[in-house]
Amino acid sequence: MSLFSKRNSITETNDANLVMLSLGGDREAFCEIVSRYQNLLCSLAYSSVGDIKYSEDISQEAFVEAWKKLDTLKDPEKLKAWLCGILRFKISRYRRKENTQPTKAASSFEEHDVPNSDNDKMEDTVIREQEQALLWQTLDKMDGTYREPLILFYREQQSVERVAAELDLSVDTTKQRLSRGRKLLKRAMISFVEETLTKSKPGVGFTAGVLAAISSIAPPAKAAVIGTGVTKAGTFIKLGTLLTFLAAFSGVISTFFGLRASLDQSRTQRERQNAYKVVAMFMLTALIYVFGMFTLKYFALNNNIHNDVSLQIYAIASQLMVLTFVATYLFLVYRMFKQTQNIRTEERIFNPQAFQHQADQIGSKKHEYQSKISLLGTPLFHFKFGMLEKGDKPAIGWIAGGSKAYGLLFAWGGVAIAPISVGIISVGIISVGAVGFGILAIGTVAIGIIGFGASAIGYKAYGSLSALGWESAFSNGFSIAKDAALGPVAFADQINNELAANISNLTLLGQSHQWIMAFIAIVVIIPSIFHSYKVRQRMK
Repeated sequence: MSLFSKRNSITETNDANLVMLSLGGDREAFCEIVSRYQNLLCSLAYSSVGDIKYSEDISQEAFVEAWKKLDTLKDPEKLKAWLCGILRFKISRYRRKENTQPTKAASSFEEHDVPNSDNDKMEDTVIREQEQALLWQTLDKMDGTYREPLILFYREQQSVERVAAELDLSVDTTKQRLSRGRKLLKRAMISFVEETLTKSKPGVGFTAGVLAAISSIAPPAKAAVIGTGVTKAGTFIKLGTLLTFLAAFSGVISTFFGLRASLDQSRTQRERQNAYKVVAMFMLTALIYVFGMFTLKYFALNNNIHNDVSLQIYAIASQLMVLTFVATYLFLVYRMFKQTQNIRTEERIFNPQAFQHQADQIGSKKHEYQSKISLLGTPLFHFKFGMLEKGDKPAIGWIAGGSKAYGLLFAWGGVAIAPISVGIISVGIISVGAVGFGILAIGTVAIGIIGFGASAIGYKAYGSLSALGWESAFSNGFSIAKDAALGPVAFADQINNELAANISNLTLLGQSHQWIMAFIAIVVIIPSIFHSYKVRQRMK
């Protein structure tokens, strides 16, 4: 694979995350920054100095300087403006040097005095230099206000929208400046200028030059201070997405086997339709929640919002969406239990012929399994396999499973309460669920001392979509905390710096993330498969 064939996870990463990865010493991430902004910087430099070669030299120097001083960038979201500031300083210094030592022509001549260069190559070089000189003679007569957008226009695939975005102008203003710029060009030179500018666009070689320049330069000073903290922050940007997909994948598998168990427990068409309806409601709610969170993040990061008040509104909206998801799931679970019980009661009355089998008799031993071994008066194992009916009590044991399961050690079910609990709604010391409450909570929404999930709320919160923490919050979306926050949209006393990384303890979590992923897979998938198998064996 070519050095510059970027992974999707890098090319689709926003500026703030690329800065964090670069601070951790990731040169590939910094090269993505170079690729993203080299055309802008080279075009602005050329518009100022009027020489393709020198404009690229100055731009490369600006990127190398940015690599060295990346730790001084206080707001990663303003990366583009910061790079342009470095470039304009380099341009100013170049002009001062040119005024005192006007030897550009001499240096150009020396470069061409190369032994063994054949006449054809020399002639091509001379022609290119004459073209560039003629091009600049035309462009130099224009005001920079019109020259900069015109140069960018032909280097950005003639896209008005891209030029507007690069220069932070409105589309209408960009169109007006381009129109005025074209009129200022001599008619006879238009075709020539357009073609030459297109050919002069910096390519992969420019990025390679920057990479070569920074290859022997250590990461910025801040990276040494942050140590593994910021490096792990970069890893967590990728890890957060991975864990979200893993949790979702585990949830899909669990939902499938839960649906199959519900269908095996059903005895009438109405009960089967209700099973499909219940699963669809849970899945639809989750999809709306995820889509809504991604939409809020997109608008927060892509609408050129630079004031804290506007970003705070989006952040508050994200947390309201999280709370709405939690409230909806609590209601759906309550409604599922009540509706299932009512339908079963009615079907027993109006369709008694569907319940003639021994397994369908109330009180049948096939409805549950309770181990003969007890500890402190509580069964070691207690599992319920029949459909929830009115008057049914929850499964209670050291290890319990069912629609409602209370375990002294482990519980799995629709509502699970135990030291280690797994369910749609789970409560425990360690809880895993669509909504998990615990000291260590893991789930679509995790609420606990330490929350870890798609959205997390806790003393320390780590979420892929949002994190709301008291001490610290880390998220690839919205991060809100009192002391420290890491993320593209972050609010706290310490934001996206070495102190925030240390407070968030990313190093410790980075070392244990593989165990966390394995734990999620085991406690979510295996019990759902076991329960579904036993329901089919006993109740089908």
